Amino acid sequence: MTHTNSVNAENSASAQNAASVENTANAQAAETSAQAHQIAADLLSIRAVTLRPNDPFVWASGLHAPIYTDNRLTISYPQVRTHIAQALAALITRQFGEVDVIAGTATAGIPHAVWLAAELNKPMIYVRSKPKDHGQGRQIEGTITPGARTVVIDDLISTGGSVLKAVKAAEGEGAKVLGVASIFNYELPEARENFSAAGMPYFSATSYSTLISEAIAQGFVDEADREVLAAWSNDPEGWSLAHGGEPLA
Repeated sequence: MTHTNSVNAENSASAQNAASVENTANAQAAETSAQAHQIAADLLSIRAVTLRPNDPFVWASGLHAPIYTDNRLTISYPQVRTHIAQALAALITRQFGEVDVIAGTATAGIPHAVWLAAELNKPMIYVRSKPKDHGQGRQIEGTITPGARTVVIDDLISTGGSVLKAVKAAEGEGAKVLGVASIFNYELPEARENFSAAGMPYFSATSYSTLISEAIAQGFVDEADREVLAAWSNDPEGWSLAHGGEPLA
């Protein structure tokens, strides 16, 4: 083989490898999108997430919002929770690679951490919001070894404050926390800021923007509502004030 032919063969092999990598990435992106829309459709169908752009909910904080989420409902639907476990397993494998431990946040993250740990065949722990005030005063239940590569599971990312406390608690016990994974993410600016400040990656099986698109496709809301709904996640406090809410303290 001449030098020119050898170079051409190497270039062809490199191009084929690059194309293979790109095709794999595209396939993974398509799978991620399909799973995200499936989870969004599931949450809407069982009313774990409800949208009311013209009749806002009032949250405990006093914030007026066009969305209310209760992902605890998912535990009552075997097919839905299976979809969630499969989506989170694929997400974690893709984003974090090999992990040693799955950590669930109390209480809503615990059942999904159990099913996810079973899906991945990994040990599982759970993290309380604060240490017990009796017994051994534990905040973490289960066994974790120093340096264990851990992903923390929550059902919902709002501002990220509570799950980041769970991350710190796990790290305090010696875990090497790779990141956070959740079922749903409101995509609020405050969450992005909090996770960025903590230097902690986070990913979700589905998101607010995906849910809006799925809700319109399924007829839960109208296309005319898209702009109103999208505006909320960009500025929830401003949206609340514009829709009857009071200034937050």
